[in-house]
Amino acid sequence: MTIGLAHLNCRELVELVTAYLEGDLSAGDRKRFDAHLSACDGCTAYVEQMRRTIELTGRLRVDDVSLEAEEALRRAFRDWKAR
Repeated sequence: MTIGLAHLNCRELVELVTAYLEGDLSAGDRKRFDAHLSACDGCTAYVEQMRRTIELTGRLRVDDVSLEAEEALRRAFRDWKAR
């Protein structure tokens, strides 16, 4: 994935966080992402929160999550994506 921007703003960083965490950014884009993180405490906290969430949810077994909780999570994700 290549974004081709000199500097990232917070909104752009949020859009790219999954690619960043999965290692899908080009070297240049990763450098811009890291540069933004070094200057923005809010985005640094956001990325760490996302990293921790992925780590913790990856430990869940399918039977650990009730159907109601799964549907609530799906609804929340759909609502978030619709913004």
